[in-house]
Amino acid sequence: MALTLGFSENPPASAARWGQLVVGILCMSMIANLQYGWTLFVGPIHDKLHWGRAEIQVAFTIFVVAETWLTPLEGYVVDRFGPRFIIVVGGILIGASWAMNAYADTLPILYIAAAIGGIGAGGVYAACVGNALKWFPDRRGLATGLTAMGFGAGSSLSIIPIAAMIRSRGYETAFLDFGIGQGLLVFLLGWLLRSPPKRASGAEPVTQTPAVQSLGGTLDYTPWRMVATPVFWVLYLMFVMMASGGLMATAQLGPIASDFHIADIPVSLAGLTLPALTFALSIDRFLNGVTRPFFGWISDKIGRETTMFVAFGLEGVGIILLSQFGRDPVAFVILTGLVFFAWGEIYSLFPATCGDSFGPRHAASNAGLLYTAKGTAALLVPLTSILAARGGWNAVFWVAAALNIGAAIMALAVLKPQRARMRARI
Repeated sequence: MALTLGFSENPPASAARWGQLVVGILCMSMIANLQYGWTLFVGPIHDKLHWGRAEIQVAFTIFVVAETWLTPLEGYVVDRFGPRFIIVVGGILIGASWAMNAYADTLPILYIAAAIGGIGAGGVYAACVGNALKWFPDRRGLATGLTAMGFGAGSSLSIIPIAAMIRSRGYETAFLDFGIGQGLLVFLLGWLLRSPPKRASGAEPVTQTPAVQSLGGTLDYTPWRMVATPVFWVLYLMFVMMASGGLMATAQLGPIASDFHIADIPVSLAGLTLPALTFALSIDRFLNGVTRPFFGWISDKIGRETTMFVAFGLEGVGIILLSQFGRDPVAFVILTGLVFFAWGEIYSLFPATCGDSFGPRHAASNAGLLYTAKGTAALLVPLTSILAARGGWNAVFWVAAALNIGAAIMALAVLKPQRARMRARI
């Protein structure tokens, strides 16, 4: 199998690639509510239709599985034909998904809508992240972090109006209005995206950062060749471990706040007063976005594994503190912010590490294949409702903390030596 050097091409001209990055960030911000705004709808749907929280949360699992498990195929299309088609179609699908949610009167319809939304969101995600990896071979951590920031923080500004619309006009109106608006914007922005040229004449030479240099002679691996390496499976396991805790918090934050009896208690911080749950969701989304370029940039400087150890360990500590002090409304807001700040960086660190290890030529396909780990983790989310019912939320918190701390240790003890051996063989 013929392989080419992963850094044989110079990065494209700055103006073009930064423009592409901005459009990708905007597209990502328009799909954020499909995941991060979901927790606002669980209670109102349950109150009106009495389907049960666990049954309603199956829709969240279906969404995440559909979003993630098709990304290798969507990434292949991006690698082959560019990002435009995938994103334009994705805009149509995500708009249709929330419109269906507005009229869903049975669980099967809710589940079908979740699958449609997941397919659309996954296509947009795969195209934007893959495009960032291709346009920025020299700054993968920062570029994927900024792109993923759109998905993490994109819902922060809309959480308050969505919550207000649900209270004043019902969750059906919120689904319909925001769904159509988000889908339309993605549809229009998708026409602006394109893949970088094979070579950019007159472009500046690649400035390799310490993280990139750590696998200096990286080869371009096809997805089939990538899955035959131990590095991929170590990354996959760590991704599942980290994503499980974060998805639990994303899906269950509303129920947790309700069970702690603090959801509607006013909290005043930095001159702003909001109900505890609304405040937590708003600040969490913002921090969940900011952390992605922050830790991505840090990893460009000090290396991926060291950054993972710090961030993943911080997440584990944050979850433990939340389990102990989360029944205080102010502590709930602050500690959930810490948890989301230490979790969101997985969506920059793992794609960047994948690009470093397996090269840019098949970057969208390879990153999409690794991203299916999020779908695997989503299968565990409904179990948190069962675990909470039997052992309380503390049991859920301790399991999530153990997974995060375990992943932090694996970053230095397993992933780093595996990548060193891979580099030695190259």
